[in-house]
Amino acid sequence: MRINKFIAMLLAALAACIAGCASRGAPGPDVAANESAGAEYRIGPGDQLNIYVWNHPELSRDVPVRPDGRISTPLVEDIEVSGKTPTQLARDIEVKIGEYVRNPKVNVIVTNAHGTLSDQIRVVGQAAKPQALPFRNGMTLLDVMTTVGGLGEFAAGNRARIIRRVDGKQVQIRVRLKDLVQNGDISANVPMVPGDVLLIPESRF
Repeated sequence: MRINKFIAMLLAALAACIAGCASRGAPGPDVAANESAGAEYRIGPGDQLNIYVWNHPELSRDVPVRPDGRISTPLVEDIEVSGKTPTQLARDIEVKIGEYVRNPKVNVIVTNAHGTLSDQIRVVGQAAKPQALPFRNGMTLLDVMTTVGGLGEFAAGNRARIIRRVDGKQVQIRVRLKDLVQNGDISANVPMVPGDVLLIPESRF
């Protein structure tokens, strides 16, 4: 009798667990945003890089990333950097100069960031200063609005939306910019991900 009661309790617990898992469903765009918000910065044309080679000041340089996505430094000529993270580039340079320097240690710092086109955050429509912004780690909607100077005079902020690629598909996420920017409602703040497009429509009169 006790065994039957134990089995019944076990089956009930299993059924509750299955129901709970089913009710969660697939992660929505906000979950995808949180998972992607930690994406590391990728270098793009127009960036300014500080290449530091430890114990070798003659090999250290501040260099711009050319429009073709390449840079040149002492001992390293025309290396492709666009799309790489600073860490990846540092390791690539170590391999290149390792032919001339024993056990080189390289650090790459982005001192003026633009980012790759696919990583930029684009703000279009009724912002005070619509523009493309380089994505930064942990960037939020409030960060974006602060950079573009807030809403334009005729903006319909609470009808704005973010256009985002999620699992290869384009989705639209409604955001409440008026509540966030003008009313200080931090609950309307959301994380941004590389490649987001923020569309701010004009008010209907």
